[in-house]
Amino acid sequence: MNNYRNIDLHKIARSAIEKYGFDFVPGQPVIDEIEALVPRQFPDNSQATVRDLRGILWSSIDNAESLDLDQLEYCERGANDEIIVKVAVADVDLFVPDRSFTDIYAKGNATSVYTGIDVFPLLPLRLSANLSSLLPEADHFAIVVEFGVFPNGDIGPGAIYQAIIRNKAKLVYEEIGGWLEGKIDLPASVAQVQGLKEQLELQDVAAERLSEFRIEQGALEFETIEAKPVIREEKVVDLIIQEKNRARSIIENFMVAANVAMSRFLKNAGVPMIQRVVVIPRNWGGIREVAASFHETLPLQPDAKSLAQFLRKRKIAEPESFPDLSLTIVKLLGPGEYVMLEAQETSPGHFVLAVMDYTHGTAPNRRYADVIIQRLLKAVLVKQSCPYNRDELSEFAARCSDRDQAAKKVERFMRKAAAAVLLSGQTGKIFDAIVTGASDKGTYARIITPPAEGRVMRGAKGLVVGQKIRVRLTGMDPYKGQIDFEKV
Repeated sequence: MNNYRNIDLHKIARSAIEKYGFDFVPGQPVIDEIEALVPRQFPDNSQATVRDLRGILWSSIDNAESLDLDQLEYCERGANDEIIVKVAVADVDLFVPDRSFTDIYAKGNATSVYTGIDVFPLLPLRLSANLSSLLPEADHFAIVVEFGVFPNGDIGPGAIYQAIIRNKAKLVYEEIGGWLEGKIDLPASVAQVQGLKEQLELQDVAAERLSEFRIEQGALEFETIEAKPVIREEKVVDLIIQEKNRARSIIENFMVAANVAMSRFLKNAGVPMIQRVVVIPRNWGGIREVAASFHETLPLQPDAKSLAQFLRKRKIAEPESFPDLSLTIVKLLGPGEYVMLEAQETSPGHFVLAVMDYTHGTAPNRRYADVIIQRLLKAVLVKQSCPYNRDELSEFAARCSDRDQAAKKVERFMRKAAAAVLLSGQTGKIFDAIVTGASDKGTYARIITPPAEGRVMRGAKGLVVGQKIRVRLTGMDPYKGQIDFEKV
């Protein structure tokens, strides 16, 4: 019986990174370039193009371990019952000039990769976790996206401008979400900052408005299980599921709205751009077949609202198996991708979010596409010509799409590898499970505790997605990211 409990998952993560074509070892020119950086002197406040917003009660909400903070948020009441939302995005371009050694290095990987064991950052840590991160106790340059959220959740005309800002509180998803949902008392991180409690409550109201409006427009709500390994003393001791909560909803809804606002701003300025799209589902017929298996009928032509209604019904009817249904639908929808779009072109839209003009511009410390969008925005703000031509933007879009898919493969592989390590030494044990996939390529099941997925090697005939079964663990191989079961 193989026992992989003492396996070096860091080594497996590095191997997976290399396998999928990433290179997170910066060359000496990149290191020298970054070491020479110093925090920039702020411009004279008399310059009208840069606003001084350091007095605003900005805060960030992120994972507890995150240091690469990309954005801050702030809300205030408007004159007509709208809520004015401001999202400040780190000015990464300030430290990573176009076509610099660091820029070329970042373009090569195009995204940070989060393996659950190690983080492989888009930008070396002196940038992403220090100079270009919106950490508290320091002043920062930022691009601010401002928009109004009306009572019905619709977004009013907004503005984009450069500003100096200061983070007043680094908050954590679990604490803020637990408090907003009434599960825990007011966190000390909020109580010690005057006015922050009321500020977060207003952000929660604005996010709820945005969420309800998006759902009415046909935005799809998924719930997939992505188990994160808990590491203690270099050993996997558990797998935990990242739960959705109201704090995550604040950030999700604000970022969607900010990215829509950025895309519309560039379109109105007549500037070509990179958009993030999910086109009409590549396998709508397959989605209709899934719905039919639940005795539901979807239209012949793709319709987001009908699919959203079907998903909501299934979530209420069978919440335990809904994550697996979600994953099935996500696969049938096809992956998101980056595309170059001329200003006058009609966007193919984002089917999942139910929006037509959408980009990625709110996480420049983590995604290279966002750095490109930031440069386009800044060029418009200072009335300079577009820094890239059509061919360059098409090249960037293709590269970012390719690396985005590769990163997802690495992250999926590492979740399986960590689960295999956790289950090491338990061969022969029987678990309760749910069938997560059944096709010619194989049948898969997810055990309930710990939430690990593997292939059903024996007894798979006749199993269907969502079926509850019992399985016996027959083997695992962390090096291959494999877990094998047989139906009991």
